[in-house]
Amino acid sequence: MSPLISANDLGVLLTAGAVAVLDVRWRLRGPSAKDAYDEGHVPGAVFVDLDTDLARPADEHGRHPLPAAADFEHAMRRCGVRSDRPVVCYDFADATSAARAWWLLRYFGHVDVRVLDGGYAAWVAGCGQVSAEQVTPARGDFVASPGHLPLLDADNAAALAREGVLLDARATERYAGTEEPVDLVAGHIPGAVSAPTLANAEVTGRFRRAEALREHFERLGVEQGTAVGSYCGSGVTAAHEVLALEVAGFSAALYADSWSGWITDPSRPVATGDEPG
Repeated sequence: MSPLISANDLGVLLTAGAVAVLDVRWRLRGPSAKDAYDEGHVPGAVFVDLDTDLARPADEHGRHPLPAAADFEHAMRRCGVRSDRPVVCYDFADATSAARAWWLLRYFGHVDVRVLDGGYAAWVAGCGQVSAEQVTPARGDFVASPGHLPLLDADNAAALAREGVLLDARATERYAGTEEPVDLVAGHIPGAVSAPTLANAEVTGRFRRAEALREHFERLGVEQGTAVGSYCGSGVTAAHEVLALEVAGFSAALYADSWSGWITDPSRPVATGDEPG
């Protein structure tokens, strides 16, 4: 089953009434995107705050450490997520934050999770029906059981950069170390390959076709049988890279601590420039 779903197919699921829809719109800087949800959302969707529901407070594991299983389970049950019903996640358009919810649900054991391709923009363009009502769903029964997707720690990420393919999902300037607007140290993990998430999507935010994504990742050294992983600044857009890889037919691990976690230990090496190093 594709990890993506179209606006039309989501509409069918909503008509059937057996789906949990999560609004994961998020802004890296500035206020919560709850205001956008309040103005209009997919009917029946529940707002999920990435900073509080899909992460725990910043620590030595970076700016968006993975939430504890119990906390994530509580948040998803509050959102009406059930183990026996599909879940659809969406954000503004490009899935860079919706993919975080998709990855976490899959990692914690939900088997039927998809991302709305093109996000809220695609829903409005394709269906047009929106709601401003606050949604309080019946409490779900989702049980969070970690370990259903591969997860890297710092040592694993360093080894993968040497022995497999570790993709850096940040902008090329941050990878090269010529610009760092968020974290205190600029550069990348030695051996990592630059693979900005912007290359995974069309200008509309929809993912590129599977064949085009496959060719893109193959040019970066990804092939069947090769261990692949992804990281970004804090583990959010890296999940988008994992999602794009799955669309292309590849399985990949996530280094959730990512760059903001890597640099908390000053003994870890840092590379700069356009090459892996």
